[in-house]
Amino acid sequence: MATTANQLPPAVTLLNGQQSMMATSNGQEQQQQQEKEQEQQVVISKSTSPKPGAMPSLKLIKMGSVSQKEKRVYKIVLTGGPCGGKTTGQSRLCTFFENLGWKVFRVPETATVLLSGGVKFSDLTEKEAYKFQENLIRTMVQIENTYFELGNSSTRNCLIICDRGVMDASAYISKDKWEKMMAGNKWNPVEMRDNRYNQILHLVSAANGAEDFYSTEDHACRSEGVDLARELDYKSAAAWVGHPYFDVIDNSTNFEAKMNRMIESVCQKLGIDIGDRLQATSRKLKYLVAALPADSEFPPFQDFEVVHHYLQSAGPKVQARLRKRGQKNHWSYIHTQRRPNVHGQTRIEVKTQLTHRDYMNLLAQRDDAHFTIYKKRRCFLINNQYFQLDIYKEPGHPRCKGLVLLETYSSLTGDALKNCMPKFLNIVKEVTGDPDYSMFNLSLKEDWSISKKFCRTATHANGVSSTPLVLNGQ
Repeated sequence: MATTANQLPPAVTLLNGQQSMMATSNGQEQQQQQEKEQEQQVVISKSTSPKPGAMPSLKLIKMGSVSQKEKRVYKIVLTGGPCGGKTTGQSRLCTFFENLGWKVFRVPETATVLLSGGVKFSDLTEKEAYKFQENLIRTMVQIENTYFELGNSSTRNCLIICDRGVMDASAYISKDKWEKMMAGNKWNPVEMRDNRYNQILHLVSAANGAEDFYSTEDHACRSEGVDLARELDYKSAAAWVGHPYFDVIDNSTNFEAKMNRMIESVCQKLGIDIGDRLQATSRKLKYLVAALPADSEFPPFQDFEVVHHYLQSAGPKVQARLRKRGQKNHWSYIHTQRRPNVHGQTRIEVKTQLTHRDYMNLLAQRDDAHFTIYKKRRCFLINNQYFQLDIYKEPGHPRCKGLVLLETYSSLTGDALKNCMPKFLNIVKEVTGDPDYSMFNLSLKEDWSISKKFCRTATHANGVSSTPLVLNGQ
């Protein structure tokens, strides 16, 4: 793809470490919703009967639509700037998961296919460039859907690796034109970004942190210098800000360790116990934040409305909740069940993508001992870290009034971690593992001093462990 003249925000640099924003775990519970989801398809088109010469309508197959029980279809996007390791990453993921007995499909990069056919973006007029990007997205959707349907019909667990995804196109077009394109095609970012893929992996360009290894010699379609490569790297990351399963794999380690961190992040979200084959490095960090600064102090961000309901659970040490997360009245729905440690093993957490119908049905199981939690969630990239800021809203328990919590995932410690934190936020203290800041406890209606439900162990309340396998917090 070629770039436009869009400029980088001067205060924003890219990206650090493996930030696992959410993890899922394999289990029977995840499959209970999947048969219901297989028929849930989102149709995006200008009309059901296009006029002559108009582009055909397309369907976006929603994440998690699987037809067989005991089987998983997991869709990931590999993105990033030039020379980030996407080609090698595809190969490593393919080998690793095939050795686990999974079927692996690799979706080719649509832009490379089109540009290698003689298209020169620099030769296109403004109108032609706009139509090219629009057709590129439509072509990408059709190609991906072919692989998604193959995955759904497979009898084995299936990993589908997309070389870039639909939101990457927004990095190569101005914001106003992107919004015009979205509106004209009746597309929305919640479906195209949040619900279409299970996980986004941003592999940071060698031009950002490993400049000595940056090269364009082995790629026929690559000619970017270091500065342009850094700009493209930022733009491709910014296109995915807000996805609830967004991981950033930087160049703070050697390349072999970078590839291991990438594989580790996928295994963590799938709940696959990798033992000592890969070293777990990332951990969840949580901070209490004082009064918020003005929006102008933030780098580019995405805001979401988030609603949490705790449900009646099967036992005193089991937590179950529903999450609704969305923008402009477009929503994604997640059911989460947390189980306690068993025989010293890391606590299991099962997350299941829901349809709206299933979400409404499960609301009947709300636990009256808990308040509903309302939050505004702000997601942003700054200082080589991916952050989410949870701003608690009313109605809720008085203990939540004015509460603001900052979360990130990082393998950094000491001064390195301190230097990457957002300086414009007034961080009061770190509260990682503090049960007073567990959302489960914050939602309790009872007085903590007398409540039998209060989780006094940090591990159960916040999912913190010395060697985290399952990451949570979404």
